[in-house]
Amino acid sequence: MEEFVSRIATNVGVDPALADKAVGMMLGFLQREAADGAAARMIEAIPGASELVAKHDGEDAEGGSVLAGGGGVVGFGQQLMNEGLSLGNIAGLANEMIAFAKEHAGDELVDEVLNSVPGLPQFA
Repeated sequence: MEEFVSRIATNVGVDPALADKAVGMMLGFLQREAADGAAARMIEAIPGASELVAKHDGEDAEGGSVLAGGGGVVGFGQQLMNEGLSLGNIAGLANEMIAFAKEHAGDELVDEVLNSVPGLPQFA
């Protein structure tokens, strides 16, 4: 996962620590919001993903709940912007993460996860 996070940081133009946190948060969001079985299978298929979720999902930089900013895709986008990411950064991170997930979990499973989150397909 470290190599992937470095790839994201370089391709998107963000600090590696921020890329690490954002990917963990994104995976955690999918784990919470997507169809349980599909999300769990996808995360298990990605080397290091479970550890990244455990490391970054649940608290924001100030130690509060990441869920406090509001729910759904829009609320989650706001949480990522609160971390210092622009909309362009978020789109780049999402695209890189989706491609990486498909490399490890397959197109069908990743598409199932993405399509099971209300409102997400219009952004993905």
